[in-house]
Amino acid sequence: MEFELRGPEGYKQFLTMVFKGFPDWQETIEDIIAEGDNVCVHLKATATHTGELNFLGVTLTPTGKKITYTAANIWRVVDGKIVERKSVRDLLVFLTQLGLIEPTEKGKKLFPEDAK
Repeated sequence: MEFELRGPEGYKQFLTMVFKGFPDWQETIEDIIAEGDNVCVHLKATATHTGELNFLGVTLTPTGKKITYTAANIWRVVDGKIVERKSVRDLLVFLTQLGLIEPTEKGKKLFPEDAK
């Protein structure tokens, strides 16, 4: 999910899209580390794709599939506001769980948990 998030309104639009596609989206913070003006958050999300999702310019009809999603975010905070965000997300597993990417036989052997 590569999006250019600009300001509170951009982030609000992003979250509206996510919650439309995954109304039961739940996040759990696995780790949080703060140093200086940086805050690093490792999170895990679970959800069910029960709503329409506009993803990278493609409209996906609901699949009913349950997904688990992980991400690591680094936020730079100045005067109590997030001014910069860097993120690493596990999109390959996300897309595989939705059935949009089919793993090869070699991939299924190497990563059997992700092939489910």
